Amino acid sequence: MVEETLEAGASVAKVALKHGVNANQVFQWRRLYRDGNLGAIAQSNVKLLPVSSGSIHIELPGEIRISLEGCVDPAIVRAVLKSLRS
Repeated sequence: MVEETLEAGASVAKVALKHGVNANQVFQWRRLYRDGNLGAIAQSNVKLLPVSSGSIHIELPGEIRISLEGCVDPAIVRAVLKSLRS
């Protein structure tokens, strides 16, 4: 993100907004970067976790199919299933 702000014509405020962070924080990171205090993390220290898109597929008799993708509010799932009972 810091390097993005160093490109010609870049705006720190716009870059910060794009990434959902406070512009003051980006300015602080830029200072740290210029001073050489934002070093690269050693590859051996990086731990990645598997990412799942999360999906639930429900098939009921009578050709009823419900598919839920991503992060779904449990209250919505309860409401949908409850509506199928009535």
